[in-house]
Amino acid sequence: MTVDRLILGRPLRGVAFDAAVSGLVVLVAVLGLLAEQGGLPAFAVGVAMAAVLFFRRTHPSLVAVAVAALALAQVVVGWGPLGYDIGVLIALYSVVKYADRLRDGILAGIGAAIGVLLASLQMPNAAYWWAGALYYGLVTGAVWLVGLNVRTRRLYVLSLEERAATLEREREAESRAAVAEERTRIARELHDVVAHSMAVMIVQADGVRFTLDRDPATAREAAKVVADTGRQALEEMRRLVGVLREPSRPEPPPVTDEPAAEPAHRRPALVELPALLDRFRAAGLRIACAGAGTPVALPPGLELTVYRVVQESLTNALKHAGVGASVELTLDWDADAVVVRAVDDGRGRPVVRPAPSGGHGLVGMRERVGVYDGSLAAGPTLAGGWRVEARLPLPAPAGTEEGSAAA
Repeated sequence: MTVDRLILGRPLRGVAFDAAVSGLVVLVAVLGLLAEQGGLPAFAVGVAMAAVLFFRRTHPSLVAVAVAALALAQVVVGWGPLGYDIGVLIALYSVVKYADRLRDGILAGIGAAIGVLLASLQMPNAAYWWAGALYYGLVTGAVWLVGLNVRTRRLYVLSLEERAATLEREREAESRAAVAEERTRIARELHDVVAHSMAVMIVQADGVRFTLDRDPATAREAAKVVADTGRQALEEMRRLVGVLREPSRPEPPPVTDEPAAEPAHRRPALVELPALLDRFRAAGLRIACAGAGTPVALPPGLELTVYRVVQESLTNALKHAGVGASVELTLDWDADAVVVRAVDDGRGRPVVRPAPSGGHGLVGMRERVGVYDGSLAAGPTLAGGWRVEARLPLPAPAGTEEGSAAA
């Protein structure tokens, strides 16, 4: 991992470069002193310019004003252009590039133009002052234009970085909103499951009360139904509370689907899978459905989760693989889990009709599978299609729960 070292609150690389620039101006001032150009006072002005230029990134406008004042003092004394006046060009470049407002760079350019005119009038051959003004003007103008070009590119890069950061924040916000909406949907459906279970328990309990004396065998069977339904309702209630309390986990970007094609507050069941597959076939998918193992009765909430995983897997295939894509849908029933697997070939054409959806794509599937402690794997295949595989653990048999409770 790269760590940016700071010195004086600035990156070490920038400080080192600015120190080198100041050292260059000092070196030129020393060479001028050795050549007896202005003596010690001129050397002192050059060193002052070098010291001020060290802060050209953090305070470009103030540095430009200070360097201009030193250059004006040089003109007033009558030393003429000296070697360390390269510091004026550096200050001009810095204020154009780093100043918060381009207005400061324009004012610095005007000041530099005035300085060019004054310096030209102090040349040894005053009759050809215009030649010096043209030369110095071209150099100064070129430096100003280079600074403007670099400033434009710098601001463009900064705008791209800011736009990328904004898009990233929006993507994260949309992902969190999709997760929150999906959790609300799951909680509503689980609430319906619990309410249904409670209604069954009430009906069966009333049956026990009326048949306890006349038909004990029927009463015992009804009591068993009450107990089994109560266990399922308690488990679903635990999952419902978990959905409402659990903080949102980091998820992939949401896959935006079309509105659900089924009424709200409706709880589908696995027996409706053929009708669901027919809807997707009508939308343009070629679906081959197969199964392995012996299907078992599932709690209502888990059954709904299996249905939604199938629905979202086919929606994902229709939306991304396209119309005409082939999908292999498999439901494997193991001893301890049910595995839903959907693999498409990715060889369809663009969708022309909305896909019947039940949530937020991968976000919704991950949330639903996570509620039941399952696992979800999704990704591209070597053949160019997409594969979605969800594994959902099956609940322990009622006899096992009773035996463990008795123990």
